Amino acid sequence: MTQVSRRHFIKSSVFAAAAAGLNPFSLARAAGKDIPIGVQLYSVRGDCAKDFDAALAQIAKMGFTGVEFAGYHKYGGKAKELRAKLDDLGLKGISTHIGTGSFKGDALKGTIEFHQTVGCKFLIVPGDGAFTDPEKSKELAETFNKTAEVLKPLGMACGYHNHTKEFTKVGDKTYYDLFAERTSADVVLEQDCGWSAAAGLQPADLMKKFPGRTKLVHFKPTVVGGDKTKKAIFGEDSVDWVTTLAACRTVGGTEWLLIEQEVYPDGKSPMECTELSLAGLKKII
Repeated sequence: MTQVSRRHFIKSSVFAAAAAGLNPFSLARAAGKDIPIGVQLYSVRGDCAKDFDAALAQIAKMGFTGVEFAGYHKYGGKAKELRAKLDDLGLKGISTHIGTGSFKGDALKGTIEFHQTVGCKFLIVPGDGAFTDPEKSKELAETFNKTAEVLKPLGMACGYHNHTKEFTKVGDKTYYDLFAERTSADVVLEQDCGWSAAAGLQPADLMKKFPGRTKLVHFKPTVVGGDKTKKAIFGEDSVDWVTTLAACRTVGGTEWLLIEQEVYPDGKSPMECTELSLAGLKKII
């Protein structure tokens, strides 16, 4: 069997196993390297606002190797100091959530300089009203294309994070489809699998539809449709994580898995729930 046909066989077998309800992880591992685990700090935003250093230290102690920022708290405008804190804790500044305005005009230079110092490769917009506007969406896509062109030679990239409204239909396509088609392959589609599942979609299908573009993925435990038998802790929720993880390893081009905890069941704290979801992911990875 040639290398190409072997790779095709592995990928086909992974999805066949998942479709049959079997555990495909051994095949998925054969198809690609392990993917490191980070956390979107919005998961523990209250802790970050109270004492950012202590929150980062606790995140590192849990076993996360990287973070995605949702604000910089005491380190706003202090990139060198933030980088030193991350280095001290053994954490990687993977990515950040910032507004589209950070890509426009003179703001882009400052955005690049700050995040180069911190070490953030990925600059992600967590939402923009223009995304679902029939006319403004075209201009938005072009903003991302131009930004990607500037960032690529620097070893950086920009991207967009979905919620559910991005999957609104426009004719026979969704706004998500249109954005993906209008942007270059260098623009990251940071899929939030929790929101994708809540919209009635299979996260793995989106990765297969736009291969290689899910460089970052939010593994957000989500209960769909008010299912009382489920809980918003990784592995106890509604999302098909088996198939999703297999897709990350085979077609997504995924560089980081990012846990995002937005619901805190059983009266547990955000830190406790985030740690439980990390443990749940590690059981199957």
